[in-house]
Amino acid sequence: MLSLLAASGAIDPIYWQDLGLRPYLFEIGWFQLRYYSLAYLIGIIFAVWHVSKMIKQPGAPMAQRHVDDLFFYATLGVILGGRFGYVAFYRPELFGTVDMFKLWEGGMSFHGGLIGVVLAIAWVSWRGSLNFLRVCDYVAVSVPFAYFPGRIANFINGELWGRAVESDVPWAMVFPDGGDVARHPSQLYQAGLEGLLLGIVMMLMFWKTKARYRVGLLVGIFTTGMGLGRFINEFFREPDAHLASVVVETGLSRGQWLSLPLVALGLALVAYSLMRPPVGTPRKGKPAAA
Repeated sequence: MLSLLAASGAIDPIYWQDLGLRPYLFEIGWFQLRYYSLAYLIGIIFAVWHVSKMIKQPGAPMAQRHVDDLFFYATLGVILGGRFGYVAFYRPELFGTVDMFKLWEGGMSFHGGLIGVVLAIAWVSWRGSLNFLRVCDYVAVSVPFAYFPGRIANFINGELWGRAVESDVPWAMVFPDGGDVARHPSQLYQAGLEGLLLGIVMMLMFWKTKARYRVGLLVGIFTTGMGLGRFINEFFREPDAHLASVVVETGLSRGQWLSLPLVALGLALVAYSLMRPPVGTPRKGKPAAA
């Protein structure tokens, strides 16, 4: 196929293997520090650091001890929710087998991880008598930038590649396990749209506006943006082989169907927030209330 494209004057694709990438940073004996594990670690450390910085601003809904508890449980939520979400949404045949616990073989669901984090926030909020939505607002600001390195790691691993390109795209790539086909590097699309762009929007909303004083606004914007970003990117991402029939039968991928409720929930949260007065705004001569 690529030879026919070249003969017709099409732009030559980039070959992933020519980039000199490998899935691990270094190895010592049997141990490998893999980029995907490193991406999770970087994301969690960034989120803890940034939320700790955010709560020093007026109107914070929690203290540092809550942040410490939150990210312990959120880490569990990401790992367990991501894996069990993958099994539930994409590989239900793995339920009841040992394979459902084999995280090292790959298979994590963003939507499952998101549910795990929400449950972690709910638990910490209940234990600490915190406002659940306000805690969600603060956590949501940091998620896109924490999510960004994970998609970069997918690209470095040469996995989760996109669909075959249908026109001349200068950045089309041929991935080792994707056949002799030029494809969209959809991992980078997701990193840019759902990670970098959404992260910039969320940071500006928190640091440059008074959005944090409107309960549910930040998490509503995040949920809407993440749902829309995932829905758009799924048009470029190759569906898992065992789920290709979903696209044929419905016109949308499983990821897109799971993203539509996120968009609806996000818009509902934004509407709810804008219909309520702001809370915790600082008054002259008085510190802001949490």
